Amino acid sequence: MDRRRFTALAAGTLAATALPQARAQAWPSKPIKVLQGFAAGGNADTIARLVSTEMAKGLGQSFVVEAVVGAGGTLASAAVARAAPDGHTLLLATGGHAVAGALYEKLPYQTVNAFQMVSTITFFPFLVVTTAESRYRSLAEVLAAARAQANAISYGTAGVGSTHHLVGELMAKMAGVQMLHVPYRGDSASLTSLLAGDIPMIIAPPTAVLGNLKAGKLRALAVTGPQRWGGMPEVPTVAEQGVASFDVRSWAGWMLPAGTPMSIVERLHAETQKALQVPAVKARLEEMGGEARGSSPQEMAAMVAAEVQKWTQVVTDAKIPRL
Repeated sequence: MDRRRFTALAAGTLAATALPQARAQAWPSKPIKVLQGFAAGGNADTIARLVSTEMAKGLGQSFVVEAVVGAGGTLASAAVARAAPDGHTLLLATGGHAVAGALYEKLPYQTVNAFQMVSTITFFPFLVVTTAESRYRSLAEVLAAARAQANAISYGTAGVGSTHHLVGELMAKMAGVQMLHVPYRGDSASLTSLLAGDIPMIIAPPTAVLGNLKAGKLRALAVTGPQRWGGMPEVPTVAEQGVASFDVRSWAGWMLPAGTPMSIVERLHAETQKALQVPAVKARLEEMGGEARGSSPQEMAAMVAAEVQKWTQVVTDAKIPRL
């Protein structure tokens, strides 16, 4: 090989190697699109806007949050999985991302490997709630009634295969009882049915029931996390009421398409951690029932993989039809 050709080949190789680095260094070169899979104005949308608005200050680019609604959030996940891995398309994933990995027979992406995790943002428990007039004063009383007669106790959730539903199935399994699941189309529908006296209790996120709890129309029987929720410290956990080691929380966090340069991942991670330290951001997440808590990309990937495995077992044990 002559010297001129060798020099040209070497220059081409260096240019090819430098190209991804140059792209990463120029990032972000345009507004960052954030996709989330649920209704505009809901929890996921609010979290995405809250945190990304703070992150924009450090990155010098705006974030544009878009709702890609449908199929339990999987449409948004699929759109991000197939997006260019250039750091300009971000997914606000929730606990439903792992549930979908357990519930759907076939997805157009791999739940963990199709994504580059960035950081978790928040964790929040579910509440087991009844009406203020209910004869049940605690979850322990509900479980005692369920032990006395199989399927004598029913509970409502936002739908078949929702995280709420799987929480109920896991709780029943760990408590050694059988309860009847009544699915609704969303939290508002299950809440309406509870208030009407159609069902004895529901499982819902704090934001769905907090207004009625404060108004005295509802009573919280239990919180599903490992410790009592700061918003209602008088409400005991499921574990405190006889279901040892019960710990279920949903979460929200950032994901990118797999293959995104690590320099971009690291920058987004750093800006996320900064945003989560802002008092106003922390306070708003707490108002929504959550706890501001970041993670490393590796920790988030391990968590999502573990959740898929856990929920797959619950779906199998409860004989929930896969979609």
